[in-house]
Amino acid sequence: MISQKEMLDVLQTQLAIDLNCTVDDLNGEQDSLVFVEAKENPGRRRQPLGERSFDILSMGKSIVVSATAERLAIAKTLMQGKDRDTIFSLSIIRGYYLHYLPDLARLKPISAPVDFSYELIEQDEVASLLRVEGFDNALIYNVNHPYHTVLVLLARQADKIVAMAGACDPWAKIRQLGITVLPEYRRCGLATYLISSLTFELLQRGFVPTYDVDACNLASQRVAYRVGYYPAWITDRRCDFKSFEASLSSSNQ
Repeated sequence: MISQKEMLDVLQTQLAIDLNCTVDDLNGEQDSLVFVEAKENPGRRRQPLGERSFDILSMGKSIVVSATAERLAIAKTLMQGKDRDTIFSLSIIRGYYLHYLPDLARLKPISAPVDFSYELIEQDEVASLLRVEGFDNALIYNVNHPYHTVLVLLARQADKIVAMAGACDPWAKIRQLGITVLPEYRRCGLATYLISSLTFELLQRGFVPTYDVDACNLASQRVAYRVGYYPAWITDRRCDFKSFEASLSSSNQ
């Protein structure tokens, strides 16, 4: 099974490729700011780089901002000389994702809730699940999406699928986990059990599992904690540069 250090090394190497920065940039001094121009590097996350791209990321110390040229210039103007709290409160940033990694010292097998049956669905069979609606956090339904769900652990009661944990493949060596439990089956321990079991499965296969949560989703954060994950980095959920880009367009006319 992959070690804690190996997981962090794989993750930071991948994030550096995605952001077009260095691993040292990710581990810079407390609250230091690193600005880099976004680039479509080989091995980058399986998501095309748009004409107007912006990412802000922190692993707890330095803050890395990676963006296309116009947005990078705006970000520099807004952020340089500011402290961390001010930067992460700027109006261009609309919400955050917390990204979790397993803490192998805390990660322990969890007993399966009774009265359910469980099935592991491999990549070649995942397509058969796409006709089952209502599991958007566990499945990528769009077959044209840049990456896809490649492994699913599901729970059934009788013949009804009541919960799914899915792993998708935005990167070659990292798998991103998501969970959906139907409302009437929540608080049964299904989310914790499915994420835990899928995490162990991925670790045994040599992948780095990540669990990504909207910063306002406390229930999902509690699942991460109960399984044995820890918050490893934070990124913007989405951004809004409209007012600044409109001003630039007007001034250039």
